[in-house]
Amino acid sequence: MGESGGTFMIRDVWESNLEEEFGLIRKLIPKYNFVSMDTEFPGVVARPIGTFSSTSDYHYQLLRCNVDLLNIIQLGITLMDAQGNPPPGVCSWQFNFKFSLNSDMYAQESIDLLSKSGIDFRKHEEFGIDTFHFGELLTDSGMVLFKNVRWVSFHSGYDFGYLLKLLTCSALPEDEDGFFEVLHTFFPGIFDIKYMMRSCRMLKGGLQDVADDLEVPRIGPQHQAGSDSLLTAMTFFKLREKYFENRIDEPKYLGHLFGLGSHIFHSQSAAHIAASPASSAAIQSSSSANAAAVGA
Repeated sequence: MGESGGTFMIRDVWESNLEEEFGLIRKLIPKYNFVSMDTEFPGVVARPIGTFSSTSDYHYQLLRCNVDLLNIIQLGITLMDAQGNPPPGVCSWQFNFKFSLNSDMYAQESIDLLSKSGIDFRKHEEFGIDTFHFGELLTDSGMVLFKNVRWVSFHSGYDFGYLLKLLTCSALPEDEDGFFEVLHTFFPGIFDIKYMMRSCRMLKGGLQDVADDLEVPRIGPQHQAGSDSLLTAMTFFKLREKYFENRIDEPKYLGHLFGLGSHIFHSQSAAHIAASPASSAAIQSSSSANAAAVGA
């Protein structure tokens, strides 16, 4: 992809320029602390078996077994400030990871989709980023572990599953409670646009559908993580302006992932209200992946 998009520039990152680009990101993150992201991964290849306590528990176990088995292909990150302004020059980075069609597991339909979108798997195998190297740099980047950083995503259970795998170099926690504990340690401030859409009656569908409804233009090819992360960023700020009057109720929306963790957040809400003087207040209920994998 190189660099594209006029005032919005997307840069491809491989192992050879990984440290240089993280150096730039570290300088930008104090001011441009809204981090929008998207991943591309090789689909869904396994289904969990057994008894599940809820639909949410099943979806987490489906996520867990596939993230543990598979490897990430791309991560897109876009930086903007709190007003939705990008930094000058490059604002989006497309991290391309080492991935081999000969040795890594994948779902064929997902690989076909990504190939049609322009992903060059031969280049990923030869020049792709080492995941351990990336995890070390991400840990020290200023993007994780800080409460003032806001991560913006869309239907992002799988996305954050792969990010936690990169950061911890270990299997995901066995249950949702453990997953959200680790998630909120590394990512204290998450917005999931799909979750926020629960308050936007006119919006439905995937990221591209919502962007089209909000008249947000795409820059770059769909189903590549750099372009998708940039579209996620621009869609979030347009959504905030049109449906939330530029003021989002963070206690209501922050930290939730669409489709996961509903029992956890219900329990937390109940405990918070029981401990509050205003105990009569009503409890407010709380609840990519690539399209071929999860239908985001």
